[in-house]
Amino acid sequence: MSTAHALRGEVAIRHLSKSYHLNGKPFQVLKDINLKIVPGESLAIVGASGSGKTTLLRVLAGLEQADSGDVLIDGNAINGVGSERAVIFQEPRLLPWLTVIENVAFGLETQGVARDEAGQRAQRYIDLVGLQEFESAYPRQLSGGMAQRVGIARALAVQPEILLLDEPLGALDAMTKISMQQELARIWREEDVTTVLVTHDLEEAIYLADRILILPREKGAQPRIIDIDLPRPRDRTSAAFVRQREELLDVFGLH
Repeated sequence: MSTAHALRGEVAIRHLSKSYHLNGKPFQVLKDINLKIVPGESLAIVGASGSGKTTLLRVLAGLEQADSGDVLIDGNAINGVGSERAVIFQEPRLLPWLTVIENVAFGLETQGVARDEAGQRAQRYIDLVGLQEFESAYPRQLSGGMAQRVGIARALAVQPEILLLDEPLGALDAMTKISMQQELARIWREEDVTTVLVTHDLEEAIYLADRILILPREKGAQPRIIDIDLPRPRDRTSAAFVRQREELLDVFGLH
């Protein structure tokens, strides 16, 4: 882990609860969540539909406010969105009238970075995600996987401490998804950024994460943490990987 990130990107979640109102009645989505994410860690959040995965990510992003509890980044309570966090959604949400490099540079320019510097930084991250021949392409000219790479480059270009991913590969075909998982693992190693990933794909969680947070469907139950102690880069066909997948399937009662 780099010295720069050794002191940046720590997340502490303390007694976090969140409810919505459905038909005039409160519906609790998250109850008394407590978790510490160390700088540079990759955490995956899994759980059944309705368990609160995306809600937790949106609270971490500052897009929603918890009913009670705190989220601290490097010891400071968050208050709405912040430049130390970047979010990648399932749809990359590119601006269709801008080219690839203009999309990647857009967030930098809105932060006041000079256009030339923004272009240079954008080019670095375009190269990082393997799109160095597509700087001048428009979103309509890109495949789904390529568009998602642009979204990843755009998020990384602002050099966040924490990268929040909400099922970023969920809409991709199987082969593209595997390729993008490999890319995400490589980028995470190179950038050394704290990563929180919401996914329905248990194998994806094992492949990418250091730890997996399992949110229960039953609101009285406690979340579980599973450590993924597998060497990187990870081999999906190894006996240890298969055993880890079997353990997760057992947790969800899928055997």
